[in-house]
Amino acid sequence: MPKKCFATRIENKHGGGVPDVHMVWDGRPFWMELKVAKSNRLNVSPQQVAWNMAYWARGGVNFFLVKAPSHKCIYLFEGNQGPTLVGAGLSGLEPVGSGVGSVGSGSGLQGSRFKNVQDLYIYLDEHLNEKYGRDPKVPNLSVVQ
Repeated sequence: MPKKCFATRIENKHGGGVPDVHMVWDGRPFWMELKVAKSNRLNVSPQQVAWNMAYWARGGVNFFLVKAPSHKCIYLFEGNQGPTLVGAGLSGLEPVGSGVGSVGSGSGLQGSRFKNVQDLYIYLDEHLNEKYGRDPKVPNLSVVQ
């Protein structure tokens, strides 16, 4: 895990859709729903889709992080991609656009693909800076060191 990152694993055995991990990385909070794809399909509950959609729609930062051993990679999807993940899974994902690791499918699914965790963290750091309106060259002085 990167420096200045604090993660809490949420054990929720009663449903409700709350994601698996809450993280704060250098003052930037976000949630992650963790999934492992055994094929192209994902086991995402309606409650998980609803929670992630509602949180994302209100300006929250949240993701589905999918390990896909058969694809030999890790995928990251924004919280609003839940319905498409349920409907189409990982089938048909292809590189799109000029973004490094950007993927998409005919079903409308859009996300990012990484060959290793280090590349995921590099992307996530830049993405969180964009979401929180930070210039990565300017240190965050509001965070206690």
